[in-house]
Amino acid sequence: MGRAERSDLLPRLAEVFREHGYEGASLSLISQATGLGKGSLYHFFPGGKEEMAQAVLAEIDGWFAVQVFRPLREADDADAAVAAMFRTVAEYFRSGRRVCLVGALSLSDARDRFGERLRAYFAEWVVALSQALVRAGHPPETADALAEEVVGGIQGALVLARALDRTEVFERILAGLRDRCAVRA
Repeated sequence: MGRAERSDLLPRLAEVFREHGYEGASLSLISQATGLGKGSLYHFFPGGKEEMAQAVLAEIDGWFAVQVFRPLREADDADAAVAAMFRTVAEYFRSGRRVCLVGALSLSDARDRFGERLRAYFAEWVVALSQALVRAGHPPETADALAEEVVGGIQGALVLARALDRTEVFERILAGLRDRCAVRA
């Protein structure tokens, strides 16, 4: 790898954590994926693997804040924002071929280490979606539950599509969730 920048390393680190989990992501695997020796890795991440994971999670948080949460909160057309969320999420998770690192860490022993950040990610998604659903015409008393169902459904669809190795499962579940979000007159 030529002259590396810390930000250049984050996508590669994310894939190592997605593929091997936090505990399984050894410095040897990280070094292999980034093309950097352990000394160079510690230069960029003096806090070691934990700092690497925190940086990756911050990058994911930032991406979702701009691409998913902000449009859900701020778009003039809430229906269009919800529809865009489904498209954006399908693209991001590569129609179920890409693991949700935040979800994977939430299910592992790393949950205790990164718990606050993991909770904040999912809570922000649910709140932003709930707000958009209310603006789209859903009753406020049911919007939170629907938003939780949708975010949970997306996570479950990722697991099922990966386990079955069938992207159409992810796409079909997302289509059903999208239909649930449509306001019926």
